[in-house]
Amino acid sequence: MSFKWHLPSENRPSLVCLLALLMLFVTSAIRAQNAPRKFRVIAIAETGGIHQPFVDAAKLWLTKEAVLDNFSIDYIQDTDQINEAFLSQYQLFIQLNYPPYRWTPTAKAAFQRYIEGGKIGWIGFHHASLVGEFDGYPMWPWYHEFIGDIRWKNYIPTFSSAEVVVEARSHPAMEGVGKSFGIENEEWYTYDKSPRPNVHVLAGVDENTYTPSSPIKMGDHPVVWTNEHYKARNIYIFMGHHPELFQNQAYTKLVHNSILWAAQQ
Repeated sequence: MSFKWHLPSENRPSLVCLLALLMLFVTSAIRAQNAPRKFRVIAIAETGGIHQPFVDAAKLWLTKEAVLDNFSIDYIQDTDQINEAFLSQYQLFIQLNYPPYRWTPTAKAAFQRYIEGGKIGWIGFHHASLVGEFDGYPMWPWYHEFIGDIRWKNYIPTFSSAEVVVEARSHPAMEGVGKSFGIENEEWYTYDKSPRPNVHVLAGVDENTYTPSSPIKMGDHPVVWTNEHYKARNIYIFMGHHPELFQNQAYTKLVHNSILWAAQQ
């Protein structure tokens, strides 16, 4: 004895539509997977220490972001590989809390030429503005100018939450971010002076909103900026201490926008 399943005629069109949509979805997914990447990113990531949880969270978020926005990302932990041939493979360079010291002379020269020539975009996070003499390494004069002619001075070791006020709402990096957004438990670096005369400030922290309050203040305190004196698209984002930042929608929107903007050369 055999049985045959009969679909009522009135349901056949809906089944056909469902199968067609399923095939369209599968085809689109395959095409997206096989599509050439829009751009390639190289990220130099600080390892170990108190910033490791942030770096780990950033890598997880960037992996998802790369899939969504169709780019590829590679990681290095030191500057030994960096030269002009190495950088020529990429459209965006990210300093994921990696500081401006411990660079080889070859890496410094190649990075400088690529930034000045507009051959690669740049995003620096948090420790990327740790400019000065640290761990026995001297100041890198070119980078000192690039980051805004500032020198690291102090920070809030006990952490404070605060409100970041967007100043350049028309800049592509700030699209959809809002007028201001909160950042919790950050250490808020201070510098010997404001970088404002040398850079285009995109956002600054309102020191009056520090919770708990802190006497460690700058007055004019930019925390996101771009240096338009260099041909490469570049953005520095100070906030980058805690992994919870990647649960902050305004922060991830800022980083998302910055990646897509800075990668265009």
